[in-house]
Amino acid sequence: MTTLTALVTGSSRGIGAATAAALRARGVTVIGHARSAVDSQTIPADLADPAAPSRIWEQALARSGGRIDLLINNAGLFEANPLGLSDIEWLDNWEDTLRINLTAAAELSRFAVKHWLEGSRAGRIVHIASRAGYRGDSPDHWHYAAAKGGMIAMHKTIARQYAAKGVMSYAICPGFTDTAMADDYLASRGGPGLLADIPLGRVATPEEIATMAVFCALDAPESMTGAVLDANGASYVR
Repeated sequence: MTTLTALVTGSSRGIGAATAAALRARGVTVIGHARSAVDSQTIPADLADPAAPSRIWEQALARSGGRIDLLINNAGLFEANPLGLSDIEWLDNWEDTLRINLTAAAELSRFAVKHWLEGSRAGRIVHIASRAGYRGDSPDHWHYAAAKGGMIAMHKTIARQYAAKGVMSYAICPGFTDTAMADDYLASRGGPGLLADIPLGRVATPEEIATMAVFCALDAPESMTGAVLDANGASYVR
């Protein structure tokens, strides 16, 4: 049986680290990515650099012997962008977030789809989007919500256009998750008081989101392609 190989972006912490660990526990060979090298299994690259996605993909192919079966688009940037900033600061922040959260994911998805189509083989993409892609976000996070909304639309397009050729696409929309990226946001929105908006009474754990990501990557039926899975403690029910 051929061992599957996965490329997981943003794998050094939070949801990405939990997903990489869970995939490895299932026997998948995982090639990670982070802004800086954290171990020999991780490709260092800053996704704010327009050349980074191509470099990551080529290095991943080289490390995998030319075959990647799974792509987990997890890397993300979550930084405030207040309306009161100067025009150029606001636009710079907007473009950085769109570049990292959407454009880089789009480029990697394109490389993956082309790889699978050219090799006449099946493949799966799992996009870690956000509740914000559906319900929006705070006044300081237009850019984050826009990027995640774009990711969801991209995911649906991939699923619709390539399912017949064996390319499956799944998306997960976490609400607040106990990661380093979310800490500043939780504090800025009242900390524990924010839990009043979550019927479950707590935020998700990275391991919970990883369980969903691994299911999509390995176990989800093909008929589920195009699905968007929510994980927000019933704070937003569609």
